[in-house]
Amino acid sequence: MASSPLLATSLPQKQLTTTATATAGEFRLHPAEKLAFLIDKSVSVNEVLQIHAAILRHNIVLHRYPVLNLKLHRAYASHGKIRQSLALFHQTISPDLFLFTAAINTVSVNGLHDEAFLLYIRLLSSEIVPNEFTFSSILKSCSTESGKAIHTHILKLGLGLDPYVATGLVDVYAKGGDVISAEKVFDRMPERSLVSSTAMITCYANQGNVDSARALFDGIRERDIVSWNVMIDGYAQHGFPNEALTLFQKLLTESKPNPDEITVVATLSACSQIGALESGRWIHVYIKNSRRIRLNVRVCTALIDMYSKCGNLEEAVSVFNDTPRKDIVAWNAMISGYAMHGYSREALRLFDEIKGLQPTDITFIGLLQACAHGGLVKEGLRMFESMREEYGIKPKIEHYGCLISLLGRAGMLKRAYEIIRNMKMEADSVIWSSLLGSCKLHGDFVLGKEIAEYLIGQNIVNSGIYVVVSGLYASVNDYEGVAKVRSLMKEKGIVKEPGISTIEIDDKVHEFRAGDREHLSCKEIYEMLRKISELVKSHGYVPNTDAVLQDLEEAEKEQSLQVHSERLAIA
Repeated sequence: MASSPLLATSLPQKQLTTTATATAGEFRLHPAEKLAFLIDKSVSVNEVLQIHAAILRHNIVLHRYPVLNLKLHRAYASHGKIRQSLALFHQTISPDLFLFTAAINTVSVNGLHDEAFLLYIRLLSSEIVPNEFTFSSILKSCSTESGKAIHTHILKLGLGLDPYVATGLVDVYAKGGDVISAEKVFDRMPERSLVSSTAMITCYANQGNVDSARALFDGIRERDIVSWNVMIDGYAQHGFPNEALTLFQKLLTESKPNPDEITVVATLSACSQIGALESGRWIHVYIKNSRRIRLNVRVCTALIDMYSKCGNLEEAVSVFNDTPRKDIVAWNAMISGYAMHGYSREALRLFDEIKGLQPTDITFIGLLQACAHGGLVKEGLRMFESMREEYGIKPKIEHYGCLISLLGRAGMLKRAYEIIRNMKMEADSVIWSSLLGSCKLHGDFVLGKEIAEYLIGQNIVNSGIYVVVSGLYASVNDYEGVAKVRSLMKEKGIVKEPGISTIEIDDKVHEFRAGDREHLSCKEIYEMLRKISELVKSHGYVPNTDAVLQDLEEAEKEQSLQVHSERLAIA
């Protein structure tokens, strides 16, 4: 059975024969092994097409030469010609295990997971016994559920301890968040490869268990850049930006491996979380001087986000203007940058400049934030409706949060309250805190107390809500209400989470909590703080102690405010 003529006519006849004739001479003089050698030497898809055309021209039936057939299949797949590689498979009479495995691997790595399972089922129905490479290929297409079914088959064939198979299983369970199953497979491996260890680190990191991830990471003798990236990104994504920066600095001291695009994107995310502008600038320069990392749209978007969140909007705009082939993520980053800096009109103008790209839910979060910060009620309401009606984007809790903030800042409190009551989802603590804060700001204590009483009756565990409610009671001298809030917090075991403030000095990020006395320069900081407090008081400043939740005397409340984390960072 010959292969499809379509493959033979993909190029003009003269061009098809050039490489094959020049390299192999007359094909009838050479065995199939010689043709396989020619395929191995090919460097482009055009050469593969030429060799395939010559094979067909000389009436060589591929299924009679399984090695040649397999090599041709792999050659097409390696050049991204999936349709041609699968055509070869389906035209083969009685494919052997090796061709089945190659075909399953081809569709798996190209995201054709349903096709991979169809091939696997066909393999089993052919009474061919899968080997370790077959399983490692099909596992690339598995979810946690289907992975468990394949795992059962693996155990029946006694291949559970094979390093390739075990690594694939760890990866499946890790991606699905099944830490227990991943650990069981990993712990039973007689030899742990770098790939399996990295998969397990990924599993821990994705679940926020950075301590276990780091312990495993530190135990790897020869780390590649993938393992470094997983660990740095794990820190950055789960609230440990300082640790991410420290690990990045450690990577730079190693002779190898060198940071890549993923490394700098993760590290820039860490910089943005703690306002480490100078560190972010240094990374920007490092990227410019690197031969390995290009300033592509992904890296540029990370830089835009970093500069925006670190307070340097001008640099963010500069990077945005130089970004090649901007995707919607880059546009979103710049819109959000304008929004957080209060440049509301610029954010809306930028949105109007987007051409040929579909806005996402993130786009409208940025736009609604811009409208809220700029007091653009009419524009914000229009954007909210446009998101649903024109772009078919269903509002999420974040969109409602921006809308409530917009209306609350504008004093449209009752309308904001009505929207919350009619939402198709339950309002979160951010939304309630926003509305309560607006009630306090605009002096609508009647509505504020109504909302406060409602919230107190709910089983809320977020400390932020209690702090805002207490502040509202305190602002109208309702100390009975304040006491009630404190009592509820104590009863439910809710403790106000301490705020953290950071400041970057000489490329080093310093972290402070309220009342912090652990810093090496603690004595000097508190002395400077005392001088600043005396200076502002001499100019008539009187601290507002109403928001202090603790049951303290007035002087103690004032002292509590004086050692706020932001004040310590500034001092």
